[in-house]
Amino acid sequence: MIELQHVSKRFGNFNAVSDLSFSLHGGQILSLIGQNGAGKSTTFHMILDFIKPDSGKILWSGKPLTPDAITDMPEERGLYPKETIKSQLLYFAALHGMKKAEAIILLDDWMKRFNVVGKSTDKIESLSKGNAQKVQLIACLMFKPQLLILDEPFSGLDPVNSELLIKAILAAKQQGTMVIFSTHNMDNVQKLSDYIVMLKHGQTVLKGTPTEIYRQFGRLRLDIEGYQNVERLKRIQGVRNVTLMANGVHLELNNEQCGRVIFAEVTKNGYVPVFNQHYPDLEAIFKYEVHKKAYARL
Repeated sequence: MIELQHVSKRFGNFNAVSDLSFSLHGGQILSLIGQNGAGKSTTFHMILDFIKPDSGKILWSGKPLTPDAITDMPEERGLYPKETIKSQLLYFAALHGMKKAEAIILLDDWMKRFNVVGKSTDKIESLSKGNAQKVQLIACLMFKPQLLILDEPFSGLDPVNSELLIKAILAAKQQGTMVIFSTHNMDNVQKLSDYIVMLKHGQTVLKGTPTEIYRQFGRLRLDIEGYQNVERLKRIQGVRNVTLMANGVHLELNNEQCGRVIFAEVTKNGYVPVFNQHYPDLEAIFKYEVHKKAYARL
């Protein structure tokens, strides 16, 4: 288990991270989200012991964390451009104490799994940005780390390759690896996360499982198909906004309870094909937290 206890870091007068706490067990994935400059990379650097926190503790199974259990992929990729894929990965394998023959087999397997275009004898500098990123990911995943840190791992990947990475991360999770990753893609946060921590100017503004975070906001979105009487819906108490759609309406509510009243209204003359009262999605929640002063509520 990795645990951050009330961790803070300042740079001069700038408060990079303030009183950050979370814990993660084997086989769990945590997404660290927030705008650029929110404190995500600073948090990663403290976990990796590149910089020291000003206060608080970072613990590994109750003891001070040592970086040897961690593999990370920084946002600025750390490959040697003049080296071949093979020599690069064999070097990393030697650092991990892996035998050369085993490393070569694993490398070939991972290159096929990630559909890397090229041969293992190609130099890193000859690869496209996407393929170089895949090699960096292989360098992180092939050694089965106990803790894997991925800083913006989906940057530059197309949807097909993003899906390959998602599968690889989930496979690492199944093997017991703890994963902490940052991203601006809320769809990937939804697909991967057991826990979410959102930072804003170094402060924790959201923390919990996806379900716990959704419940903070309530089922205040409603999509109805087969009904378009906008004026009637606007008169129902608790309806904040109604938008006419091509085949129905989208409503924003002030409270969940008015959904029952709306359901009775739209079905009193019979069947409607869709009545979906739901939580805001993570992207809407993210934008709300970023621009909180500009919104009354979601």
